[in-house]
Amino acid sequence: MNYCYIIFSKKLNRFYIGACHDNLDLRIEKHNNHSYGKNHYTAKASDWELFISIECETYDMARRIEMHIKRMKSSNYIRNLKKYPELIDKIKNQCKSQST
Repeated sequence: MNYCYIIFSKKLNRFYIGACHDNLDLRIEKHNNHSYGKNHYTAKASDWELFISIECETYDMARRIEMHIKRMKSSNYIRNLKKYPELIDKIKNQCKSQST
């Protein structure tokens, strides 16, 4: 499966947005174990938890959704994605139409 995912660290009070075609549990475990290197943003904490996962048809679509959310630069926007799931459907439809 392909995913755009958002994880949250209570220690940092920050979100991290990523895309993958891995098992999400394994991916979060890698972030918490600093498997991506000590200079990676997620290496600043070890308490990352899944906040939202968005299943996508392709990895390319997952990346487009990731970039859309990052461009918003807003933790309120991210919290609204969880509060109002219809926003995720809207983003998926927008990103799907960009690929055609």
